[in-house]
Amino acid sequence: MDKKIIDFLINAKKVTYAGKGAEKKSSRPKSHDLEYKEDGLKYIDTYLGGRQFAGEEALWDNNTPFWSMNYCGRVLSDDFEGDFLKEALFNVPIDMPFRGPLEFKRDNFEYRCKVDGDFDWFNGAEEIFKNGIKVYECVFHGGLIV
Repeated sequence: MDKKIIDFLINAKKVTYAGKGAEKKSSRPKSHDLEYKEDGLKYIDTYLGGRQFAGEEALWDNNTPFWSMNYCGRVLSDDFEGDFLKEALFNVPIDMPFRGPLEFKRDNFEYRCKVDGDFDWFNGAEEIFKNGIKVYECVFHGGLIV
């Protein structure tokens, strides 16, 4: 995929959810919507729920959708810290621009992510552990829209 697209996606993630960006007006009842635009490209992340959630990130080029990722997850324990998840997602790698890095650790928390596929077609899962006990899990999949 074009480096410009990957750079845009990573930047969009860093200024929206992972970067604690402001939500836009809800597009559906009780949805959480985040948006970023730059040079004809648009990124929208919209999700429903809180402790159990489902959502979608998508990319448009001049209002034509061309990539999407769906995700669904849940918080398993009150020991979960949303700021740690955002910190992990902020460190999204350029070679795997879907969620967070393969591993990310801070204090007693550990984030793990695995992905099969590439930007064109992929699926994966992420988990967060506190002191070795799983406190969060999320699955995701997506790819190009043709």
